[in-house]
Amino acid sequence: MSFKSELKEFLMRGSVVDMAVGIVIGGAFGKIVTSFVNDILMPPLALISDQGQFTDLKLILRQAVMEGTEVVAPAVSWNYGAFIQTVVDFLIIGTSIFLVIKAMNSLKHKKEEAPAAPAEPTKEETLLTEIRDLLKKK
Repeated sequence: MSFKSELKEFLMRGSVVDMAVGIVIGGAFGKIVTSFVNDILMPPLALISDQGQFTDLKLILRQAVMEGTEVVAPAVSWNYGAFIQTVVDFLIIGTSIFLVIKAMNSLKHKKEEAPAAPAEPTKEETLLTEIRDLLKKK
């Protein structure tokens, strides 16, 4: 089998196509959540904390060393505002994925729990039923 035909067979499998669609939609969803957190959720929190931007919240561990207008050593800081913002992104995306998977699993279980059709009676059972019916008639 040639490389081209193997690649085509691999790419056309349903699971690969489904995975690709999931990755594209997941990427777009991640951008939506990031925009929601950055542009809608965090600005009021920054306002409460008297900061211009929530991502600007930081704890400076060492001040920058300057010689005139030139920076000799940059400042060292913990940028906890950006970290908190990223954690909020993660929590929203993780919760959303959990809820989607939970809904899919509940639908899957409902399909599995559907009562199965009763089994066809065996030849012996059919014959015994006929004998019983004949005896009732007598």
